[in-house]
Amino acid sequence: MRAQEPAGASAGSGRRRVVLIEDEPDIAEAIAYHLERAGLQVRVARTGEEGLHAVRAGADLVLLDLNLPGMDGLEVCRLIRRQATTAHLPIIIVSARADEVDRVLGLEMGADDYVVKPLSLKELAARCRVALRRRGPEAEGAQGYRDEDFEVEFDAYVARYRGRELRLTAKEFELFRVLVEAAGRVLTRERLLDRVWGHDTEVDLRSVDAHVRRLRAKLGPGRAHVETVVGLGYRFVKEASPAE
Repeated sequence: MRAQEPAGASAGSGRRRVVLIEDEPDIAEAIAYHLERAGLQVRVARTGEEGLHAVRAGADLVLLDLNLPGMDGLEVCRLIRRQATTAHLPIIIVSARADEVDRVLGLEMGADDYVVKPLSLKELAARCRVALRRRGPEAEGAQGYRDEDFEVEFDAYVARYRGRELRLTAKEFELFRVLVEAAGRVLTRERLLDRVWGHDTEVDLRSVDAHVRRLRAKLGPGRAHVETVVGLGYRFVKEASPAE
């Protein structure tokens, strides 16, 4: 069975596209209806496999239940993050699992946010808008990053801070690139290890910390833009805290 699109959703509508992966019809219908009224285009998938198909077909945001038939939500999240064409999509987990361990697992697998059922549909719509603003329309297919302080050319492996080129090793650049691409979002050490070094490696989590320290040293005055989030990992921020 293919993912379903609500009446009125059209690829040419110009609305931001949300893929909702939820196997409970009543919940899916309620969420889709509310988000459509909020101006989003929603495509509903009932299984993880359908959801992956829908995401690959085109999406700006993914809402993901964890308790799905067949492939569970955590595996879906992992696969979305593993594929280059979908790796940077915002993912919000919407689940009845309220335990801290489930929240941490969801974030470690790459989710940007975690909402517990039963939920406020108004709050969910607000979280969707925040996630879409963070991503921005320019993120899709981006070949680089630029703000008031940094200029990063992904293909050329060049990074500059206020016009000064940074002398980064290949691994340091890849680490910086992953952080920059997820600007504002916390990346766990496990996720950084997976994205930068891959699974087939003997590098451990302490090496991630060591590389972050070396990266910060080379960023010089820009080091405060790479923040430590105690107990979780690291994130790149556009506006650095003076205390960092």
